[in-house]
Amino acid sequence: MDLFLYVLAAALVVGGLAGAILPILPGVPMIFGGIWLAAAVDEYRHLGWGWLVAIGIVAALGIAVDFISGSLGAKKIGASPRALWGAGIGTTIGMFFGLPGLLIGPFAGAVIGELWSGKSILRSAHVGVSTWFGMLLGIVAKVVLSFLMIGMAGVALLFS
Repeated sequence: MDLFLYVLAAALVVGGLAGAILPILPGVPMIFGGIWLAAAVDEYRHLGWGWLVAIGIVAALGIAVDFISGSLGAKKIGASPRALWGAGIGTTIGMFFGLPGLLIGPFAGAVIGELWSGKSILRSAHVGVSTWFGMLLGIVAKVVLSFLMIGMAGVALLFS
């Protein structure tokens, strides 16, 4: 049974790495779940609670980056508060429509919010593209944080 659980933990980590890039899968939570499962099977001998809490903090940061990266991209170019709210709402609604929703939702939300603020269509489109750029940087940050989580678990397993 332990072998099956270790294979499941590894599958969660590998699937989580794919999910760090593909917005369809909850990558960071899957990686954390895989690491936690491996620690539990090992009865927390090599990967104790302190390491799990530290990895959990990195995971929480990764989840936060996922939600706010699009809004930060819009904010960087001076988008209106309505555009920032629109990007956040678009991201939240888009999550329920898979990959197309996650690509279109933040962009559409930011554009609608900027238009609602009385800005031109060109300015609104610029804000929408900046939202996408923020999301792209957010994906890069999630991948880095995902490898950091895996690296932390590896260090704990090697030196504990």
